[in-house]
Amino acid sequence: MVARRKVAVVGVALSDCGRVDDATPYALHAQAARRALADAGLDRSLVDGFASAGLGTLAPIEVAEYLGLRPTWVDSTSVGGSTWEVMAAHAADAIAAGHARVVLLAYGSTARADVRAGRRTGTLSFGTRGPLQFEAPYGHTLIAKYAMAARRHMIEYGTTIEQLAEVAVQARANAALNPEAMFRTPVTVDDVLAGPMIADPFTKLHCCVRSDGGAAVLLAAEEYVRDCRTAPVWVLGSGEHISHSAMSEWPDFTVSPAAVSGRLAFERAGVRPSEIDFAEIYDAFTYMTLVTLEDLGFCGKGEGGAFVEKGRLRVEGGELPVNTDGGGLSAQHPGMRGLFLLVEAVRQLRGECGDRQVRRVDGSLPRLTVASGTGGWFCSSGTVVLGAD
Repeated sequence: MVARRKVAVVGVALSDCGRVDDATPYALHAQAARRALADAGLDRSLVDGFASAGLGTLAPIEVAEYLGLRPTWVDSTSVGGSTWEVMAAHAADAIAAGHARVVLLAYGSTARADVRAGRRTGTLSFGTRGPLQFEAPYGHTLIAKYAMAARRHMIEYGTTIEQLAEVAVQARANAALNPEAMFRTPVTVDDVLAGPMIADPFTKLHCCVRSDGGAAVLLAAEEYVRDCRTAPVWVLGSGEHISHSAMSEWPDFTVSPAAVSGRLAFERAGVRPSEIDFAEIYDAFTYMTLVTLEDLGFCGKGEGGAFVEKGRLRVEGGELPVNTDGGGLSAQHPGMRGLFLLVEAVRQLRGECGDRQVRRVDGSLPRLTVASGTGGWFCSSGTVVLGAD
């Protein structure tokens, strides 16, 4: 049997993000990819694997062609916002098995600019094909699905709207420390509650921002680490899980697929949630953060509301800093945001985050983190545990 190689993230980057009116999605892919390669210090010729989703008729073939790549390993798995954690897991497995040496994950979207220019409308639903045809006639919009799940958690466990609002408040506090975040002005619980209602119980600030932007992550086999200009961040374990597409098939609105993907990732990494220094969690809505914290094991089921109180998620003074860049609620959210979680996780472990840098109680840099992406309306989850040298 051939020994499995260790796999490290050796390069990460964002494209221009936020308000980008003069670029195409392809250009954002390329900008992020070039920056990730420069971050790693590796030549493009070493990239023999490529993963991407969400763009082109033949994704990711069109994007690879645009980037000038001819990969011998490819992945186009598309499971919504968790796509990138799932792809990172697939890439790590391929590298470990010797099927690839260096894999590039890339994403880019002009979701905001397209709406402003009239090239598309806001995404209220995913259409009426397949099982969704039985829900769409009742006005079951994308955000309504999340809102219904949040309301069920409130009914079952007594979670309050003020506790959900705390997630938005603390995300904005972290964004205030991030010069690249789209929104940095602090907000209060009262500000969140006073906003316009979008889908009961969510007001505007319970919902993610709409932005433009791209990201790229470069994974490599251990023998290439010594040639990189950055410190390696090792992929320690991962898990993935899909649950449902129709809400009527979701057994329990208060349990996300992260309950399975997280358990698998921690088991395979050989670490416990209590050992994690900070977490990057998909946050299209405040409820996503709260329920994912529960399902990853940072608190018990139904205890998420109490857990997020008292500033636990803040970079400054928080027991478990979460979404340290400000997350999708404040930093940026151009669509399938899961790749941005990996970029921020790696930067934090490398100590590159300036005013928002997480530190342990003794002042040292963090050693372990988890990035957990969510897709659809809690339809899929991918979780990756990362560790520094």
